Amino acid sequence: MSTPRFQLRSSIGKKLLNGITGVLLLLFIVAHLAGNLTIFVGKDALNAYAATTHSLGPLLIVIELGLAAVFLAHAGSAISVWRDNQAARDTRYAVSKSKGAASKQTVASRTMIVTGLVLLAFLILHLWQFRFGPTTPAYQTTLPGHAGEVWNLHLIVVETFKNPIWTALYVAVMILLGFHLRHGFWSAFQSIGLLNPKLRPLAFSAGVIFAIVIAVGFVLLPIFVFLAHDPNAGVA
Repeated sequence: MSTPRFQLRSSIGKKLLNGITGVLLLLFIVAHLAGNLTIFVGKDALNAYAATTHSLGPLLIVIELGLAAVFLAHAGSAISVWRDNQAARDTRYAVSKSKGAASKQTVASRTMIVTGLVLLAFLILHLWQFRFGPTTPAYQTTLPGHAGEVWNLHLIVVETFKNPIWTALYVAVMILLGFHLRHGFWSAFQSIGLLNPKLRPLAFSAGVIFAIVIAVGFVLLPIFVFLAHDPNAGVA
């Protein structure tokens, strides 16, 4: 009888792990985007979002460690599956084919490992800037309904995206994220066995729509801050 560890190391096990962690990351991305878009309500709304998150205390650390484990498991399983696929190929074909139907392979699907690694590197930069950003008194502010001072995330966002280089970088990476999600969305559900042949075309189209919505949502924030006449005032 095969053990869970052995099953996890199998090709099916790796794809299943990649699919499960992929779905979890899709949910996280949606939640993170929703939090980011509070900037369009106003600077207090964004700072309240940050303050609420930080108020979780030790629970926040547990959540972040869990997310880190999911990210690493997703990246590790993706790299392992990619290496298995590379090793299984005796030759490279100029045109990819699928038995019995047109191939679903696209540029996005064939470059998933590259875009994934770029996004992983960007994530480290993103955490350095916004999760572990400056905490000096200059980056503290008051917030209606909150006792004492809170972290001024809005100020950090404004300082970052008033710089055209950072704005251009974030816009480019968010477009790349959409490109990655273009294939990753339906592939995640396919890997965990939730898609039958009838549902695959629908999931494929839903993946395109999802990728566009997420990319546009994340791109709007840096562009809004960069173009705003008075970004410190937010939208009121």
